Amino acid sequence: MSQETHTQVTPEELAQTFDEAPPNVDLTVYSFEDWLTLGLFWIMTGCVFLQFFTRYVLNDSYAWTEEIAVNCLIGVVFLGSVMCVRMSRHIQVDVLYHYLPPHVTRVMSLLVDVLRIGFFAYTSWLMWRYLELVADEEMVTVALPRSIVFYTVFAAFFLMLLRSIQVFIANLRRGYSVLERPEEFQTVEEL
Repeated sequence: MSQETHTQVTPEELAQTFDEAPPNVDLTVYSFEDWLTLGLFWIMTGCVFLQFFTRYVLNDSYAWTEEIAVNCLIGVVFLGSVMCVRMSRHIQVDVLYHYLPPHVTRVMSLLVDVLRIGFFAYTSWLMWRYLELVADEEMVTVALPRSIVFYTVFAAFFLMLLRSIQVFIANLRRGYSVLERPEEFQTVEEL
């Protein structure tokens, strides 16, 4: 069992840490769908807080807040997946890539890219077909069409398709993917 070590810090040393310049923030890594996801997240957070406040403080909860929060969560999940596709951050198994020869792993990586494009193309098409069936449904507690949620999911799948094509082209130009060389995709914060 390891023992913790605590270093004493004087108030002067602590005060000097506030004199240091803050690190530069690079917002260029974020795209429009990331900001849209952030907005949906804050709408969802507001609805959850309002639900909590009206239920436990006022003892008279608003029923619509739960439905809006759930629908916002659906949007956050699917639109957040677009960022994961763009940045190649989805869960992936790359153990075989460490043991096989580079020419084999290159073919496997290209196959994964093509399969991902095919998957998102198919799910986009399926979502479009589903939209044709449920376009006229309304939400239960709010007089809004449920198609808002379904169109958001469709847009997310379509954006994932476009982003996966971008990743495929970038991998072709670069000559390797995150599966082949994960160390090349680590950021400074992760190190």
